[in-house]
Amino acid sequence: MNCKNCHKALNEAQKFCDECGAKIIQNRLKPKVLVEQVNEEFLSIDNRLLKTLIHLLTKPDMVINGFISGTRKKYIGVIQYFAIGLTLLGIQFFFMTNVFNDPELYKMVLLEEIAKMPGQENNPFFNESLNNIDNFNSSQSLFYTLSIPFSAFSTWITYLLLGIRRFNFTEHIVINLYYGAQVVIISAVINILFLGLGFNYFSISYFVTFFTFIYFFYVLKRVFETSFWTTVGHYLLMLIVLGLMIIIATLLFSIIVLIVMYINTEQFTTAV
Repeated sequence: MNCKNCHKALNEAQKFCDECGAKIIQNRLKPKVLVEQVNEEFLSIDNRLLKTLIHLLTKPDMVINGFISGTRKKYIGVIQYFAIGLTLLGIQFFFMTNVFNDPELYKMVLLEEIAKMPGQENNPFFNESLNNIDNFNSSQSLFYTLSIPFSAFSTWITYLLLGIRRFNFTEHIVINLYYGAQVVIISAVINILFLGLGFNYFSISYFVTFFTFIYFFYVLKRVFETSFWTTVGHYLLMLIVLGLMIIIATLLFSIIVLIVMYINTEQFTTAV
């Protein structure tokens, strides 16, 4: 008998391949087998998805440091977990556009009140913000994906400046991918549940945003094994670094846009 995944020779008593770790399946597919597999992969209290979700909340250092140090079977891999998060984000977008599509659920009450203040009638910021909610929701997956390198670079630079070189840049990406995936998964579930109960989307978002900041602090504290006040100092420095990165990226993007506009104008003038 050979393993059906890596073709290594096996003995009849083996339940798992000692080469690739795959489970040896000898029974034919039947409804009972499919139900057992669904239960094992998604519903069982011992399955890796639920275990990863719970442990990333309660002891993120075990999941993240374990993956970095080579423990890859106990929890879901970082890329797969992030993909699950993006999938849930897509499901959230589907519910927001097709099920919970009452405009009242997406009123930006705070911005609307500010927009009504004297002198703000023609403010393009408020007009664009109030009119482009759908565009923002449809691009959330791209936003979360692009935010990972920024947050990873900010944590890497922060701890590099502090002389803490425990993790390299790639390992900081792993830290931020697990953190980002956890935030997306939990926020998507919360958004869908509370939208179904009739809560305003942006009221929910305020709570979720607060949770993401607190949770990131907790992740850094556990992963780097630092005290509360030491982590506070590290966290504040990381926020400053991240803010500077965003400002620099915004300035570079603006310069590129201006250069492209100038080149296009020159080409149009030459053509005329």
